[in-house]
Amino acid sequence: MDQGLGEPMAGPNEFEVVLEPQDEGGYTVYVPDLPGCVSEGETREEAVRMIKEAIEGYLDSLSKAGEPLPRPVDRERVTVGG
Repeated sequence: MDQGLGEPMAGPNEFEVVLEPQDEGGYTVYVPDLPGCVSEGETREEAVRMIKEAIEGYLDSLSKAGEPLPRPVDRERVTVGG
């Protein structure tokens, strides 16, 4: 379900998340389409579980404020080097 700017947030939403392993252990995880939506976890599984909770809170906050979802960011994969 594509949730563009100004559309209601009913039903399930799907978001791409980025997991970044940390030098000291664990993962930081964020949602490029939801600015400021960041969490962390000791394992990948915990990080994903925590970001799901963060996303739910983020969407709930937008809904309560009557705000639409932010527009998705453009993504392009680029390969460099040999």
